[in-house]
Amino acid sequence: MRAANVTVGTATARPGEKSAGFIRVPSGGDAATDIPVIVINGAKSGTKLALVAGSHGTEYASIIALEKLAQSVAPAELSGTLIIVPLVNLASFARKVPHLNPIDGKNMNRMYPGSADGTQSERASWAIGRQVVEQCDYLIDLHGGDLDENMRRYSYWPVTGNDKLDATTREMALAFGLDHIVIQKNQEPAAAGTTTISRFATDLGKPTVIAEAGHAGTTDAADVDALIQGSENVMRYLKMLPGDAKPVDHPVWIGTITTVRSDQDGIFYPLVVPEAYVTQGMRVGYVTDYFGNKLADVVSPVSGVVVYVCSVPSMKKGDTAAYIGEIASAP
Repeated sequence: MRAANVTVGTATARPGEKSAGFIRVPSGGDAATDIPVIVINGAKSGTKLALVAGSHGTEYASIIALEKLAQSVAPAELSGTLIIVPLVNLASFARKVPHLNPIDGKNMNRMYPGSADGTQSERASWAIGRQVVEQCDYLIDLHGGDLDENMRRYSYWPVTGNDKLDATTREMALAFGLDHIVIQKNQEPAAAGTTTISRFATDLGKPTVIAEAGHAGTTDAADVDALIQGSENVMRYLKMLPGDAKPVDHPVWIGTITTVRSDQDGIFYPLVVPEAYVTQGMRVGYVTDYFGNKLADVVSPVSGVVVYVCSVPSMKKGDTAAYIGEIASAP
């Protein structure tokens, strides 16, 4: 089948071409935003893969990875089409605000399917859902350690209960190559307007993998390269690039992730690092008052591996101090 032109937003790429443009999100009750998008239309026909990053605009490693990937992929070598959205949350990026869109105070990875007449985050999610997710065949959603997050690299395997879909996403997670894989159970109905882009995609039957690399807002080359190489290996698995996809051998499978929260305001001192193994009742950190007097230990309620620990001293009651992943059997 002959390849056709592909249009996303203002970017239109003919077969064998690369085009950059914007997904234009008009103003509503708040400001408009233009989300950058790159369309790489391969010289040969094939599948359509979307890659998205920057829903949290200070998860810099994932943003830089897609910028570099967009520059490196040659349309002449590509079978199929890449739709690359490297930075969803421009206001977060520009103002250095973690987690949320400062325009409306919302998490841009919890708004799907969005709303054409909602706030900026909702309108942006609506536009990305229509123009990117619905148009693609597969999706890779990239994240990384935000400004206050010290995390190890890992990917998510979303499990839906659809055997065919789950088998494909499992292979994509293995092909991505990160050696810790979280089994993300998505079998309960999603709540409209509070859904991630990955859940929105899998609910539409689009095989999806989520990957995290980077820590505390850094752009270490090893983290950026892990995301680029993982994405390229998934492209090989999908027969979009030449060569064989080499899946990771014997990954650590993680079942439930338990959030460990502080029950005090104060200054947080971590006692563990990502990838450390902890036992139930073990201290992962402690909190002092603003004079240095210890207020409380922060204790892990489960045994498992530390996948994330807060990287900054600022701590409010109820804030996340760490994520502990409980080791699961290989599925």
